[in-house]
Amino acid sequence: MTGMSGQVWVSLISMGGVALGGMLSYLVQHRTQLSAERAERQRQQVALSEARRAERLTLLERFVEVGAEAERAAFSRPAEWDDTHDWYLTTRDVMNRLWVAERLIRIQFPLPVHDAARAYFLDLNRTVWESLPDGESVRDYLEDNRLVFLDAARAVMG
Repeated sequence: MTGMSGQVWVSLISMGGVALGGMLSYLVQHRTQLSAERAERQRQQVALSEARRAERLTLLERFVEVGAEAERAAFSRPAEWDDTHDWYLTTRDVMNRLWVAERLIRIQFPLPVHDAARAYFLDLNRTVWESLPDGESVRDYLEDNRLVFLDAARAVMG
């Protein structure tokens, strides 16, 4: 009987070792899987963040580019024009594109950036369609809100 109880003990200890080894293996695999999932979530978050940054940068570039076109239109504004004049037709298209770009700024950026873009847009719109009083410079009139917009965008883009 002692031989039997010794064999039982050996079997129980062996089974306990197998169970302990299996439990430790499961815990290690579980922790590894959780770590891999966490690393994948972080990688996806970084990729999403980089994609959003690239999208924002593209949108800023578009707004600045169309804003520059609108400024050129303001500088070249003829004294007399009507809705069939080449200047009007070209400028109308530019201002429509600027309007869309300004709205997209509102969607993609915090409100302080949009507010600055909106102020710059309104200055441009006034300058293009209504002109400025005699003696007032287009460049000087647009400079302040343009710089406020660019500074706000830079602060958000980091």
